[in-house]
Amino acid sequence: MKLPAPLLQANQPLPDPAKSNRDGCVAITRELTPQRLLEAYPKGIFPWTENPVTWWSPDPRGILPLDRFHVPARLEQTIRSGIFSFTINHSFDEVVQGCAEPAIGREESWVGPAFRKAYSELHRMGYAQSFEVWHNGKLAGGLYGVRMGGFFAGESMFHRVRDASSVALVLAVRYLIAESCSLFDLQMVTPHTAKFGGIEVSRDEYLQRLKRAIP
Repeated sequence: MKLPAPLLQANQPLPDPAKSNRDGCVAITRELTPQRLLEAYPKGIFPWTENPVTWWSPDPRGILPLDRFHVPARLEQTIRSGIFSFTINHSFDEVVQGCAEPAIGREESWVGPAFRKAYSELHRMGYAQSFEVWHNGKLAGGLYGVRMGGFFAGESMFHRVRDASSVALVLAVRYLIAESCSLFDLQMVTPHTAKFGGIEVSRDEYLQRLKRAIP
């Protein structure tokens, strides 16, 4: 079977994504490690599957422009009502586990055991963050991603209570803006993230923004 991208050995670097085709699969590796993740994100590359581990830099690329972030009025009312509380990096592993759980419209998750292990290690190294939303003392939803300098890659989010993942996104964005983050990577725009202002940009533009965001 012909592979969609080269199979890399452990000592081989990830290729330049600018030379990839439009679908954006740039490489395949046998393992998913924190070291590979730290190599990949500054290059504009992210992993998508774990068996095998495929690495991607699609064209176009989804981003959430922080200067045009939009919060629907009803959701703003929900946030101001105080029914949810918010924490940062309080329960990283639990958030990742929540993202891995089946949900309506997502019977299978791409967040498998290798992803959970690698990103948990990345969190302990200080490069991955979680944003938690609580309701009545229980974890109601959240999101996690990778943070490097002024760059944040939103990896996945989940909810167990209505609106909890959206609240997590809003409060995470507000926190990141306060922290001088300049690039919020969505990888791909979905109907949900489009409601908040998510857009597509070319790979070239994304890579230029990335260079400015990560010193």
